[in-house]
Order: sequence, then structure tokens, then C-alpha cells
Amino acid sequence: MATFLMFGKYSRKAVEKISTERTEKTVELAKKFGGDIKSMFAMLGEYDLLFIAELPDAAKAMQFSVALSQLTGISFSTCPAVSVEEFDKLMGEI
Repeated sequence: MATFLMFGKYSRKAVEKISTERTEKTVELAKKFGGDIKSMFAMLGEYDLLFIAELPDAAKAMQFSVALSQLTGISFSTCPAVSVEEFDKLMGEI
């Protein structure tokens, strides 16, 4: 499984529909794409949300990100991430 950071920005319409039910649907949607949301954070600043998700690969992350935007009206910027330990290992192979 690969780790992805998903930075979300609310639209006006998305703010109006904030609910525990929508959060639960988000978790279920991740499972549909073979993934799991490890953490969810509400934030102040440039982004309103941060999800840390594990998904099988970049293709599934892309599908999940778009499907989640369709479900919630929240726009997401999704970025792959690796642990520092994995990064150091990769850099040692250069």
C-alpha cells in the first residue's frame, strides 16, 4: 500500500453539508478503492482538510480523489508520500 496526503478545500456548498454521515461515507469510499484513511484533520490556513490515506497505487488514489470530490463537493490535491526511512533507502540507491 502507498501513502497519499490529500489536501482539501471546501466549496461554499460543501461547507453547508458538513456531517458525521458524510465523513462515514468518505471512509467507506476509500475502502471501495482498496484503501483506508489513516487520519483526518480539519485545518486552518490554505487548506481546510488533510487526509492521510493508504491506497494500492497512484491510479486508485486518483480514482478515489475524483470520486471523493464528486461525493462531497470538496476539491482535493492528492500527493504521494514516503516515510523518511524509505526516502533515505531510495536515495542510497542513486
